[in-house]
Amino acid sequence: MTTCVNAVIVGADRLGNIPDLLKGHNISIHRHISGRDPAHQKKNLQLPSGTDLLILLTDFLGHNVMKTFRMAAQRSGVRVVACRRSVCCMQQALMQCGYCSEAECKVSGPSRRAPL
Repeated sequence: MTTCVNAVIVGADRLGNIPDLLKGHNISIHRHISGRDPAHQKKNLQLPSGTDLLILLTDFLGHNVMKTFRMAAQRSGVRVVACRRSVCCMQQALMQCGYCSEAECKVSGPSRRAPL
């Protein structure tokens, strides 16, 4: 039995289909943080306890917020995945970090329509 990975997602107001993709790879969303609050730029920020993975959605975050969360993850020994907010980019990032194999990502990936 594989254990469930608790992830904190930072960035974006809405996640779209990303929660379904993560659930298929046994990753549960522990907390979603939009990153808009100015307090997220503080240098002494702590990740919630029980966090195993930090996912940064780079197209919705400023550099200071990303830096703050990366530093918090480094202090806690938490792995970081950075990608854009799309299912395809998330799959590639998960594959590069070893959270899914290429075969698993193709099976659970979005369905592609044949060109007309």
